Amino acid sequence: MIKIIGSSRSKFSRAALPSVVALLAGVVLTGLAASPAAWAGGSKIACDAAGPQAPRDVTQLTGRNAISFDKAPPAADLNLCDIHFHRFAEHRASGYLKLAGKGKNRGYICNGSAPETRHGKAEGHEAGSSGCRGIAAGDTVEVHWVYTTCDVKPGPTLGSCFTNTCKTPQLRVEARVFNLSDDVTAGDFGKYTDYASGTAYLPKAIMAVTYPGSTTGDGYNDGTCSPFKVTWNVSSQCTPLSLKSINVWCGKDKNAFKEDHAHGVRTVVSDPKLLSSIK
Repeated sequence: MIKIIGSSRSKFSRAALPSVVALLAGVVLTGLAASPAAWAGGSKIACDAAGPQAPRDVTQLTGRNAISFDKAPPAADLNLCDIHFHRFAEHRASGYLKLAGKGKNRGYICNGSAPETRHGKAEGHEAGSSGCRGIAAGDTVEVHWVYTTCDVKPGPTLGSCFTNTCKTPQLRVEARVFNLSDDVTAGDFGKYTDYASGTAYLPKAIMAVTYPGSTTGDGYNDGTCSPFKVTWNVSSQCTPLSLKSINVWCGKDKNAFKEDHAHGVRTVVSDPKLLSSIK
């Protein structure tokens, strides 16, 4: 178990759930529970049977999704199971309002930042190198610290959040957004991910927004939805992060999660029927 420094159970508001939707969702989730690796495989569900989705514009608090679930405990009371990051912010918030990117990968950038318009092999890092592929100074990244009620240790992929005897845990994602900088005195990613000492320092969330949602990732941009129920806590502001420090972290021999590249983003969900109401 990893102890979290610097970070009571409660419930999100409950609403009436149509019986047909409840039945469909229950059947799908029962099947998924039998496979702890299902999350890592990008399991999908028809959106009309899904619970509230993520990512979202956290400056907008309204939503009409009828499915509710218990709010996960604070990160300090849970076990860290995964860390990964996305190039561009998947969420939209007051500190990162502008949409950027091209083609399939488009997300939000820190206010006032100027990311590179393209990232080819010459600009990123080759597989197996000591740095992260797909990022450069000036980029915005959204980093996800994923927590579970299962008794696990940090490991590769989101499947690490489950075990064969803990198939339906409560899940929490702490999302932080950073502006990558060549300034080596900017935030040090290593201090947030130092497991050798058994301690990890979760960065503070600024103007945090907590809401019930789902897993994310560009695999859901085909019109399908995520069946997983996740408590999100999202920082609304960007903070600087040393590009060198995250490059040191990347590489299969450098971190417990075997992360070496930036993941793609899921398009912000805007349909009120797929969003929770943020209280």
